Amino acid sequence: MSSAPEQEAVQDGPLAPPAVVRPGSPTPLGARCRTAPDGVAGTNFALWAGGAEAVEVCLFDDEDHESRHPLTELTHEIWHGFLPGVRPGQRYGYRVHGRWDPWSGARWNPAKLLLDPYARAVDGDFGTCTESVGAGRALPAQIYGHVRDWPEQRVADTVRDDRDSAPYVPKGVVVGDDTWAGGDGEDEWRDDRRPKTPWPDSVLYELHVRGFTMRHPGIPEHLRGTYAGLAHPAALEHLVRLGVTAVELLPVHQFAHEDHLIRRGLRNYWGYNSIGYFAPHAGYAATGTRGQQVGEFRRMVRALHDAGIEVILDVVYNHTAEAGELGPTLSLRGIDNRGYYRLQNDARRYADYTGCGNTLHVVQPNVLRLITDSLRYWVTEMGVDGFRFDLAAALARSLHDVDMLSPFLAVIAQDPVLRRVKLIAEPWDVGSGGYQVGAFPPLWTEWNDRYRDTVRDFWRGAQHDVRDLGYRLSGSSDLYAWGGRRPYASVNFITAHDGFTLRDLVTYEHKHNGDNGEGNRDGTHDNRSWNCGTEGETDDPGITALRRRQLRNFLTTLLLSTGVPMLVAGDEMGRTQHGNNNAYCQDGPTSWLDWSLLDDPHWRQLADLAARLIALRRAHPVLRRRAFFSGRPQGHGGLRDLAWFTAGGTEMAERDWYAPGATLGMYLSGNDIAQRDAHGSRIIDDSFLAVLHADAHPRPFVLPGPPWAGSYELLVDTAREGEPEEPEEPVAGARDTRYPAGRAITVPGRTVLLFRAVPA
Repeated sequence: MSSAPEQEAVQDGPLAPPAVVRPGSPTPLGARCRTAPDGVAGTNFALWAGGAEAVEVCLFDDEDHESRHPLTELTHEIWHGFLPGVRPGQRYGYRVHGRWDPWSGARWNPAKLLLDPYARAVDGDFGTCTESVGAGRALPAQIYGHVRDWPEQRVADTVRDDRDSAPYVPKGVVVGDDTWAGGDGEDEWRDDRRPKTPWPDSVLYELHVRGFTMRHPGIPEHLRGTYAGLAHPAALEHLVRLGVTAVELLPVHQFAHEDHLIRRGLRNYWGYNSIGYFAPHAGYAATGTRGQQVGEFRRMVRALHDAGIEVILDVVYNHTAEAGELGPTLSLRGIDNRGYYRLQNDARRYADYTGCGNTLHVVQPNVLRLITDSLRYWVTEMGVDGFRFDLAAALARSLHDVDMLSPFLAVIAQDPVLRRVKLIAEPWDVGSGGYQVGAFPPLWTEWNDRYRDTVRDFWRGAQHDVRDLGYRLSGSSDLYAWGGRRPYASVNFITAHDGFTLRDLVTYEHKHNGDNGEGNRDGTHDNRSWNCGTEGETDDPGITALRRRQLRNFLTTLLLSTGVPMLVAGDEMGRTQHGNNNAYCQDGPTSWLDWSLLDDPHWRQLADLAARLIALRRAHPVLRRRAFFSGRPQGHGGLRDLAWFTAGGTEMAERDWYAPGATLGMYLSGNDIAQRDAHGSRIIDDSFLAVLHADAHPRPFVLPGPPWAGSYELLVDTAREGEPEEPEEPVAGARDTRYPAGRAITVPGRTVLLFRAVPA
């Protein structure tokens, strides 16, 4: 490290800056409070900016007066300096000097104040008050590194804009390492507080911090929409009652709103537009944005852990909010555009494998360091238990192609912190060869869209046979039974944040996205939904009853399937987005969970069914298998661990898998589970028979006789659950719950029956 003379600061107002900038240290990156050897307290600033010619750290007081402090120390492309007297709560940013040559990818512009990629808190927003966005407004032109409205053309990204962006952009906030403690004296995260739920025992619940809490009547109004609101006992009570083991939070990294949304009076609601990988999104903080959001987030995590619930973050490391060459200059573009982003051969343009204008250059060592430093920070200092990686295939690209030996996946596999947490891939991106379902290596689980599509098709009557359904119900061994992977590599889901809600899946066949302002062109056309005969809500009692039954069928199928089930917040109580299948910009009642639904007995009963199925899953290891089924008899005289039955009560032959039909019997043997308990003893459980019948008409089904069972106890009948009136085609025996083996019963149309097999 060089030892240049200490530098005097330049200021533009009454801010009292430190007199000198000391050399400081190149590690750790970011702004970290420390005490110098001579006892002077201050903050060390360190920024990787490969290729830059100069870097200034800029401090701002409460009146936004700025003082600039040159960082003249340069070690391995990291600019650094120690500023005495800078304490937690100080707002700051960077100005980075260098060449302006967009044709070679160089886009340095010191007129643009840049957010520190390692900022642990952010104060303010990009050019607009997020609470009062009005139609017709737009992001200020000053935050773009290039000139907009150039005389010869509407946008000229090759012409540098030298107007100062500082008044229009948020600032990083210096955060002390003990900021989160909240006065309780603790300054570390105790690992023993984590629930550490094994993958096979996990039930995921995808939710939005703001949307889950905004309308909850039991949460004080000033806490709604915040981390503190999610930590409130009223929110926790529902999660505990439902029985989920982990919340999967939609993005909570600091994100920005897109210009095209602000122009339409909308804003980014989902948050897949990250700009700060270390900072909890300030818009979800109730306690303040000068570092208080860090403590609030950590206390939320602790409250969830105390309730036995893990916290998984949906993270967006594949792209940033800076978009393509016409996007704003907010952080990485102005620090080192060529280092942080993948560029095309025409270096003015960005390689876009994400559909969002840019792709992070993950094979670059310092970009990979940024991502892994961020991940470790959220685990070790913020207490989270895992991550769901948005468009993970983009992170696994080496030069161009997706590579399962890529630097990103290799680093994760050997990292002593990250290899211990839950890792979920969204196993695709929008580039060529980006669809990688089933291809990620061990340690990883994946969102299984093959499961989603198959189950949707089965219950809407669009499958010609049941071959694919058998694979999906039993853990998708065709996708994951390789390289030591297990059934819990499959995250089974029917709905997610993008697409129809579960209620809309049975109410609409076509998307209704007009409120998004994009002419209904946005969102997928391939919904694989069925409206049960009428598009939209209806008062027809027959259609309404059928829709409720279909919801029960979906929930029951999901929670009986081998793998890791994922529910979406509100699906268990009939949440609707009124046919909008792409509500990414709907920050309002369309997206917020309507808790008044639980006042309706039908929706309350649906939530009760979901809780009962989750409890059943938790109580029976045969429903939470750690290894794939063999389909062979286990031991001398044993039963198959998994058997499939036709409606005639006979085991399915090869030809039966190809035969047209919509009825399938699945027998799970609890006597033949291929796993042991902690003492090495065999695990013995009940055996179950599930009958899935998707046809509209009732049909006979013969309950398999000995040795499978002597009789069967009916546990779940989706034709009856939550219905006050007797269904038209009840299971033979009406309200009986015990049926002798070998008996032919009548299965109502579009129904799931679950039986416990009682030994002879």
